Amino acid sequence: MSVDLHLHSRYSDGTAEPAELVEMAIAAGLSAVALTDHDGFEGIEQARAAAAGRIRFIPGIELSVDWPGPGLHLLAWWVEPGSPLDLELEEVRQSRAERNLAMIAALNELGHPVTLEQVMKISEKGVVGRPHLAQALLELGVVETEGQAFAEYLASGRPAYRSRKRFSLGRAVELVGVSGGVTAVAHPHTVADNAEEFAAAFDRFAALGITGVECWYSEYPLGQRFALAEMAARRGLVATGGSDYHGSHKPGIEVGTGRGDLTVPDEVVEALEARRP
Repeated sequence: MSVDLHLHSRYSDGTAEPAELVEMAIAAGLSAVALTDHDGFEGIEQARAAAAGRIRFIPGIELSVDWPGPGLHLLAWWVEPGSPLDLELEEVRQSRAERNLAMIAALNELGHPVTLEQVMKISEKGVVGRPHLAQALLELGVVETEGQAFAEYLASGRPAYRSRKRFSLGRAVELVGVSGGVTAVAHPHTVADNAEEFAAAFDRFAALGITGVECWYSEYPLGQRFALAEMAARRGLVATGGSDYHGSHKPGIEVGTGRGDLTVPDEVVEALEARRP
């Protein structure tokens, strides 16, 4: 059987309720599922309740972290609301809220009448971020796609982008560890472009005590998935995986199967759990 360890709900930048994600995972015949919303745990209890007695549920999160390289996202599992990680994340969430206001102001200065009320209505709940600003620009007819919104306004270096507080990679790994969890670098193509860069990055991940790397990923060709998994294994890293499902924000990706050819072996869960502190 297979698993999906990378899913987003309406509590961050997905479009499905946590319970709906669990139902999709069950329908896909998965043996385990994790919820990994950005910087928050608000959907965990709903997902856990929906999964009880039906499918194994693993509480998780996805963190944007600082490190000496391109942008890096860190997945963590077996971390809970109220954990040391969650408590220290409050400052990060506050910084997110302040960044949202600054980016809305920047968009207004550019002549686009985005409002906080509009963005909050789009997000409805949980962590508000740039995807919700992109949706606001879509509603106003400023752009035709979310990708265009990022490319022209919201991505780093674009006119409406503003930075926010992030954990350092080392601090994030430390907080996840003291919270009883394990970590993996998400979609590592964001930090490397070729085999040499992947190898150097994987060496650094292993040295930092990161548990694994997301090798079984929806957007990678099958051959790349196996090559990355082999590279991870040589360094003692667990090859993890998931669909990175966001609902309609990432069309064509399904829970459990990604774009139709994704299989994340269920022994990944056992390998990760064996590394828990």
